[in-house]
Amino acid sequence: MKKFNNLNRNRSKAHGYRFTVGRILQLVLALVFLVFIGRFLYIGISNRVAGENLNKRVNQIYRRNEVLKATRGTIYDKNGLTLAEDAHVFTVYAILDKSSIDYHNKPMYVTNKRKTAQKLAEVLPLSEEKIYSYLNPKHKAFQVEFGSAGTGLTLSQKKKIEDMKLPGIKFIETPSRLYPNGNFASHIVGLAQPQKSQGTSSLVGTMGIEAYFDKQLAGKDGYREAFVDAENNQLPNSQKNTRTTKDGDNIYLTLDSRLQTYLEVLMSQVQDKYKPKALTAVVEDIKTGKILAASQRPTFNPQTKKGLDTSWRNILVQDSYEPGSVFKVLTYSSAIQSGNYNPNEQYKSGSVTVQGSTIHDWNNSGWGMIPFSQAFPRSSNVGFVKIEQKMGSKTWKEYLNKYRLGKKTGVTLPGETAGILNFTTPLNQAVTAFGQGVNVNVMQMMQAYSALANDGQMVKPQFVEKIVSPSGKVVEKFHRTKVGAPIYSAKTAQTVLKGMQDVVNATYGTGAAYKMPGKSIAVKTGTAQIAGPHGGYLTGDNNYIFSVVGVTPANNPRYCVYLTMKQPQKMSKPAETILSSIFKPIMNRLISLSDSSAKVNEKVTVPALTGKSVEKAKEDANNAGVTVEVVGTGKNISRQSVGAGVKQDNDSKIFLFTGGQVTCPNMIGWTSEEVTSFMTTTDIPISINGKGKVTKQSIPAGKVIDKNSKLSVNLK
Repeated sequence: MKKFNNLNRNRSKAHGYRFTVGRILQLVLALVFLVFIGRFLYIGISNRVAGENLNKRVNQIYRRNEVLKATRGTIYDKNGLTLAEDAHVFTVYAILDKSSIDYHNKPMYVTNKRKTAQKLAEVLPLSEEKIYSYLNPKHKAFQVEFGSAGTGLTLSQKKKIEDMKLPGIKFIETPSRLYPNGNFASHIVGLAQPQKSQGTSSLVGTMGIEAYFDKQLAGKDGYREAFVDAENNQLPNSQKNTRTTKDGDNIYLTLDSRLQTYLEVLMSQVQDKYKPKALTAVVEDIKTGKILAASQRPTFNPQTKKGLDTSWRNILVQDSYEPGSVFKVLTYSSAIQSGNYNPNEQYKSGSVTVQGSTIHDWNNSGWGMIPFSQAFPRSSNVGFVKIEQKMGSKTWKEYLNKYRLGKKTGVTLPGETAGILNFTTPLNQAVTAFGQGVNVNVMQMMQAYSALANDGQMVKPQFVEKIVSPSGKVVEKFHRTKVGAPIYSAKTAQTVLKGMQDVVNATYGTGAAYKMPGKSIAVKTGTAQIAGPHGGYLTGDNNYIFSVVGVTPANNPRYCVYLTMKQPQKMSKPAETILSSIFKPIMNRLISLSDSSAKVNEKVTVPALTGKSVEKAKEDANNAGVTVEVVGTGKNISRQSVGAGVKQDNDSKIFLFTGGQVTCPNMIGWTSEEVTSFMTTTDIPISINGKGKVTKQSIPAGKVIDKNSKLSVNLK
């Protein structure tokens, strides 16, 4: 009985313990539940955890701030031919870190390195093994690139790789600039290159027009703030705080592509054959100051950057030099205008002594006693020293100031040098009379020569015709700009022009190599010594800057050609013969332009260009007087918009299709006929709305387009 009672007592105690433990657990659970409820209420009311605002945190995770890049403006020639436009290139890279997975837990890294290397080798200029080595770096890396071979990819290359559907292969898009004409006024058009700032890459002008008008061309970027889901898809109606982009303005240059292309071909021939250290050429309408063509050697290809490392300076404005006898045009006009020139007065040629230094004519023995009327066509240094002495240093300095020597012209190109005028002693003053002891840039000389066409009034050289907004509105129009007051009279101009005609026509003239029978031209030649690095001047038959300036028509100039050639290394022919191989063909082309019989609506015959290389097709079209615009990235012409043998207006242009990638041109201002011609040449459908000229296009210039692009234009 006693044992039974003890058993019941123990059972009662155990039951009590279980009851107590149960109660405690209930209280603990209730307390935990209350804590959770309190915590949820606190979070729900305060929206904060550990001092961090949950709303802001969610916004940070799902909000995207996107920079909307503005399209950089296009640079055109005077006829609307594209010289520089926006494009995009791509860099391919591979993600290797296995922690990179997407929302559905699918790998975002390279899963099969061997297969990836094999596939990429079909597109990239790398072997399979080289790509495989990139995918297996010596040190752990989250992602890898493929060196220079993986950069600068075109859209078509990117699409080929994307179609392979390789896990972990991604792309970085970089803004780029397309220069479709290669070596074409490269230092004038300039260069725009991508530069990174605050994590984004933008095109920045670093040379030429691209640099000088960088702000106008660049436009202004916009931005967009929106919310996305876990898969980075934008949520509907989530966009806010948006600022639209302002695309850059378009710039129309004064350059004539037909003349420019021809000039480039002629200059390259001289550069390749005679190897001058420097070569410059400028063609200008000196009535207005508009530069029609200009180039230099050495030069570079802005598309490939070939040659850039050795030709980064624009020697047309950034370099100064002693011009030599072409400067006598300035001395001659000053002496005539100031009344210190007597053409019939005689002087002894050969040599003259100034301050103990002897100055010789290029013909050391001279020509005996000759009249001053022969000093200019013979290019007699002695004669011009005596002319300067007759003027006197004060008068001569006044005219040098009127010509604005030592002052920048202010042309729209960066880095112009002002030049130097050394005028401290009688010897310095004497040698300036024949272009030594004075340093100028090419544009200063062009500005001085413009006075010949404007009765002594200089006009500023001009590279830009107009600046036009993306909508087609003219933002700024450049006009003929007078520089200072007239330096001399119309009568003086005619006397100087008569002397320049004697240079080529008189038996004693120095310009026989430039004579063009039956053509109305006036010329002045020059041979300038080059200062040595340790004082004095260099010696040797080729250590000169050889030059020539010519105008046409001779009695009423409209066009001017000015060439300089520094130290030809393979001088197998006389300098005059070398320069004339550029001068005469260009001058002949200009004479045809100034011929009154060359009407605006003159018909030209379109040559057969299909099958030819782009360079050859441009040359043949240029020779035929046909304006062309090359479309595509191929090397040979596969199709032309107007058939061979067809006659069309000489101011009309045709499209040449090369195949490959096509970028959308800036069609603002195009006629419906031009749009249709582009469409039929490229087989890219375009929806044309309205009549007149294009005022709006659905796809911005510079974007790659194809048959599926849905391009439309509005005309008004």
